[in-house]
Amino acid sequence: MIYGYARISRKEQSIERQIRNIRKEYPNALIIQEAYTGTKMDRPEWSKLYNKVRPGDIIVFDSVSRMSRNADEGVATYFTLYEKDIQLIFLKEHYIDTNVYAENMRDKIELQGTDEDEIFKGLNNYFRKLAERQIRIAFEQSEKEVQDLRQRTKEGIETARLNGKQIGQKAGNKLIIKKEAPAKEIILSLSKSFGGNLSDSQCIQLAGISRNTFYKYKKELKTRA
Repeated sequence: MIYGYARISRKEQSIERQIRNIRKEYPNALIIQEAYTGTKMDRPEWSKLYNKVRPGDIIVFDSVSRMSRNADEGVATYFTLYEKDIQLIFLKEHYIDTNVYAENMRDKIELQGTDEDEIFKGLNNYFRKLAERQIRIAFEQSEKEVQDLRQRTKEGIETARLNGKQIGQKAGNKLIIKKEAPAKEIILSLSKSFGGNLSDSQCIQLAGISRNTFYKYKKELKTRA
C-alpha cells in the first residue's frame, strides 16, 4: 500500500501543493492529511497511519518537515518504521529515503579474508555511521526552521516596540501592543497550546496584554483553527 502524508500547521494554510507533489510521483497514493503542528508526533491522523502500516507499505512525504519538526522524535520514528520494513520517501530529500539508507548500510568494501579485513570492517562501519548522521541532520534542520521562525517573530515584536508601538518606559508598566495581530502571532507561534514552548503567563508577559485579552485571543484562534 502506498500512502501520501500531507500536513499543515494551521487550517488556514494550503495543503494542496503537498498533495499535488505527491500525486505527481505517486498518482495512486492514498492521501492522509491533517492540520497539526509538526513539533509533536502524537498527531491524530499520523498516529492512525503509524498503527495501520504493514511491512512492505510505503509512506511518501513532500519533505522531511512534514513528518516531524522534532529531531529526536523524528529520527526515532524513522528507524522504528525502517526496522518494520516500512519504506519512507521524502520528495525533497531523497538522500534520506529508507531505500537509500538500506543501500548505505551494505558493506561498501568486500572482505577479503586477510588481515586487512579489520580495517575494511572499520571503514564499512564508518559509512553506516555517516548515513545515520545524514538522517539526523535532515531532521535537525527541520527543527531549526521552527526555532528560526520563533526567533524572527520575537525580533519582529522587539522592532515594533522600538518603533514606538509600546509603553512602559518606567519600571512596572506593561508593554501594550496596539494591534491584536502581533499578539495573536505570538500566541500561535510560541504558546504551548499551539505547539510552542511558552506557558500562558509567559505569552501574556511577552505580548503585553491582559490575561482576559490573552484568553479571548486564544479562544478566537482555536475557533478559527
